Order: sequence, then structure tokens, then C-alpha cells
Amino acid sequence: MKIINLGRQGLKVPEVGLGCMGMTSMAGFDMYGKAEENEAIATLHRSLELGGNFLDTADMYGPGLNERLIAKAIKGNRDKYIISTKFGYEVDDTEQLTWNYNGSKTYVKKAAERSLKNLGTDYIDLYYLHRLDPNTPIEETVEAMAELVKEGKVKYIGLSEVSSATIRKAHAVHPLTAVQTEYSLFERDVEEAKITVTLAELGISLIAYSPLGRGFLTGQLKSPDDFPADDFRRSMPRFQGEQFYKNLELTSAVNEIAAEKGITPAQLAIAWVLAKGHTPIPGTKRVKYVEQNMAASDVALTIEEMHRLETIIPLGTSTGDRYDANAMTSIDR
Repeated sequence: MKIINLGRQGLKVPEVGLGCMGMTSMAGFDMYGKAEENEAIATLHRSLELGGNFLDTADMYGPGLNERLIAKAIKGNRDKYIISTKFGYEVDDTEQLTWNYNGSKTYVKKAAERSLKNLGTDYIDLYYLHRLDPNTPIEETVEAMAELVKEGKVKYIGLSEVSSATIRKAHAVHPLTAVQTEYSLFERDVEEAKITVTLAELGISLIAYSPLGRGFLTGQLKSPDDFPADDFRRSMPRFQGEQFYKNLELTSAVNEIAAEKGITPAQLAIAWVLAKGHTPIPGTKRVKYVEQNMAASDVALTIEEMHRLETIIPLGTSTGDRYDANAMTSIDR
């Protein structure tokens, strides 16, 4: 696995990470179908064997369950993993999600201590603000995160789903290493909003979550009924009604290119993100898929293949909102 520099502050990571959200349930429902703990732990171990030691979690996944699962999986091998986690969706003292945002200085410290305990570690490699708190200046939040760095509890910091203006304000307080956003052939809002330009200018890396289009770019979806009843994708406009079948049409052409190259559609989608110069963190809870995803690091795309892919799904293509109307308000643009 190729090792790359994340940002300009010294953090080095494998170029393909592992999203862990789907390894546990959240707030009583399963994210991508039922997860099985032993298989999830085996996936984390196999990822490490393949050089994929860059893990992504958050305190809201569970809440707390995901971080504790990772703690169980990495016990005795903490120094072999690079762990990123997130805070900002408020979790109360009974470990319930309030669905409010909290970026206050007091809460930043409280959330960090809780994550350290959940992860069974005394430091977090990369700590993100999960969503911007509209009631707290970003400068206050980042100042608190910077204090955690000074204390040695956090090594590097980042933000998630934020605008160029927010990035600039935050970076002026303490250097950001990464900004995380949904990014794939299906979701290129950060390009349209010129956020990628801001990141390149400031030397901040883009971490692409859901690089497989929440499953569309795996080539395995055929009908909205493919999802379990409690799968959260059922609430997303992208997966509903006529839009679902429009998206399915787009993916069929992508699948043809994958077949020509003798790789899976998922590997093609991940390779596209890598070719764009960004760091994908595809999520899975199964050994089979982490092996396939990590192998995408070996896939090289020609200029012609990149052009074909971006002709099939050009910048600006409408693939449906990625969240419902209420959740879309959490994205700072």
C-alpha cells in the first residue's frame, strides 16, 4: 500500500483508508444492514495486514459502540493503527444522541475525553469536527482542538462538510490536516463549490467518505428493495423513486469500463478518487470487500479512462440529494 502525506503537518497514511461506520448500529438502526462483531473485527485485522491501518470512526456511531469496537480490535496493537474520530453531534451523559450540534470549548474537551476512553487510548491521531455548530464561532472550536494538540491528546485536526470560508477561518487558528466530505463520481459538490481549490491552496488533504456512492458504484444494487427495512439509505432522495433508476442507468455504463479492465466497479470508483488526488475511506464490515477495496490502490487509470468516466457522469449531474431536507441543513456551504 502506497503511503502518502496527509496535509502539511507530517501525518502519513496509506492512500486507501477504512470507514468503520457500518460496523455497528447507530441510534437503534443499522446503517448498511446488520453488522456482525466478529466479522467486523476480522475486517479491521485484515485491513491492517494489507497495509490499510487508517481507520475512520466517530463518537456518534453507536453512539460510542463503534469506537469501543475499534478499541477491542486494536487492543495490544494501538501503535500499528492511525485512528481518526469525530465529534460535534452532541452526545449526552446517558450516551444518547440529541441531534444538536455542539462545538463549544467545554464540549470539545468533554467529547475528546470520552472518545479517548472509548478507544482505549491516550491519543487520537486525527480529530475532526463532524459538523459545524452554527451557534459557536469556528475559531472557538478550533482553539479548543488546538489545546488538545498542545496537551498531546490529539496529533492532528480536521473538519467535516464545511465551506471554503469556514476552512480559511479555522486554518488561521491552527493548521488543518484534512477536510472530510462525501466525494465520489456521484457526489462532486466540493468541486463545484471550489472547496478543492481552497484545500489545494492551503495544503489540506481531502478525505473522501462514501467513495462508492453509498453503494451505487459497487454495481450490486438493482432495486430499492435490495435494502433491509432499517437501512438508512431508504430515507435518502438518491435512492427513491425515479431518481434511483436514473442513477442505476449511470452506473451501468461505469460497470462496463470496470469489466473491460477486469476489476470490480467498486475498485474503479476508488481508483477514480485516487487519480483525482484525494484519499478515499470506503466503508465495509466484511473481509471480502476490504480485500477488494485495498486492491484498488494497484489500479491505474489512463487519461482516456478518466475522461470516459467523467463523460458518463459529468460534473453537475443530478443524482439526488445525499440526505433528507433536514439533514442537508447540516452541510456548511
